[in-house]
Amino acid sequence: MTTPSHPTTPLVAILRGLDPAEAVDVAKVLHGAGFRALEVPLNRPGAIEAIASIVKLNLSDTLVGGGTMLNVEHVEAVHAAGGRLLVSPNCVPAVIRRAADLGMYCAPGVATPTEAFAALDAGAHALKIFPAESVGHGGIKALKSVLPAGTPVWPVGGVSPETMAAWVKAGATGFGIGGNLYTPGVTLEQLAERAAAFVSTWRTLAV
Repeated sequence: MTTPSHPTTPLVAILRGLDPAEAVDVAKVLHGAGFRALEVPLNRPGAIEAIASIVKLNLSDTLVGGGTMLNVEHVEAVHAAGGRLLVSPNCVPAVIRRAADLGMYCAPGVATPTEAFAALDAGAHALKIFPAESVGHGGIKALKSVLPAGTPVWPVGGVSPETMAAWVKAGATGFGIGGNLYTPGVTLEQLAERAAAFVSTWRTLAV
């Protein structure tokens, strides 16, 4: 099994509540703005259909998959739809292991060193720090001090272009971005503007 490559731009667009009918247009806007990881959380109707629609676009250099993936059945469903990205709010080794075995890129949620190492042992490729506000900058600094060098660490929860610099200073190497980027009803023009702000800020910080 080949190891999936890390997203070239480590910003994950969290598309909670995405209507399958709008999935193609939303994905095109985000890809055009520079996003290379698209996550559709499974705890809203139509998620699998939306993932399948985005996958069919065959967007270059882009990971597409599911969020709020809580069990092996979720992994199987997303993989069957063509998704190759697992994101979860928690650390369940059996779920991570199954996704990794299928060749998916795995970014499970962790908030403690115990969870972080359990996730890595199960095959995680990146660690979603969730809820980031609770872990805080100090928590990420401490976590980074014990993690294997080069482990991707992505805060999720309340991230905005204005807060990214402080997280990067604390050790963040990417982000999951939800409501400050996409919410149901956002216009494509608004989405493009928000996406551009995140990508522009990231590129400045990642230099």
